[in-house]
Amino acid sequence: MTTHTLQSLVGPRIPYRESARHPIRYLLPTGFFAAAAVLLLISISQPYWLMTLRAPQYPKGLHVSGYVNRMEGDVQEIDGLNHYIGMRKLDEAARIERATSVATLWTFAGLLILGTIIHNRKSAYLVLPAIFFPAVFLLDLHLWLAHFGQHLDPHAPLSSAIKPFVPPVLGVGKIGQFRTIAAAGTGLIQATVASGLIIIGLWFHRRAYKPLVEKARG
Repeated sequence: MTTHTLQSLVGPRIPYRESARHPIRYLLPTGFFAAAAVLLLISISQPYWLMTLRAPQYPKGLHVSGYVNRMEGDVQEIDGLNHYIGMRKLDEAARIERATSVATLWTFAGLLILGTIIHNRKSAYLVLPAIFFPAVFLLDLHLWLAHFGQHLDPHAPLSSAIKPFVPPVLGVGKIGQFRTIAAAGTGLIQATVASGLIIIGLWFHRRAYKPLVEKARG
């Protein structure tokens, strides 16, 4: 592989004198990308979605914590209530997404680290998936909740009392005598902060390496 081909792939290398003269300029993109990668990996162990269901028979409420790869909390109790209105079990939602989520986040973190050694616009293509991950997570969750709420079992005991509905991904919802309160968990907040760090890192990346790319082109 020729030097020209290598540079077309990974961008120009930083001249030693330039690196010594402006070390912070070239450390900032790396720092922001690396911090975002760490946050994404930490978020795996934190809940992304929190939901509380309040009903007359549960004065303290039922609570569910949704992680990227599992659900914890009062899942069985909520599934029992959902059975009466004809809604499917929570565990049946997003099985593929949950099975692949940890590997996906590790891949995003790896792409962010790879982005630190790419000194041209190709770096942006590598980190874009991580930027949009929080929004995609919420959209996917919304679609599953909407599908479950809109396709109730007509043979359920209370099917005639509940019309099809769309549970809110975030905020307060009301289904019959039940009230749901959904909020972003720590993991989703961390992933969102990571997205912000990546965007800032891209700005510093362009500021640092665009002059070198233009100089290399002559």
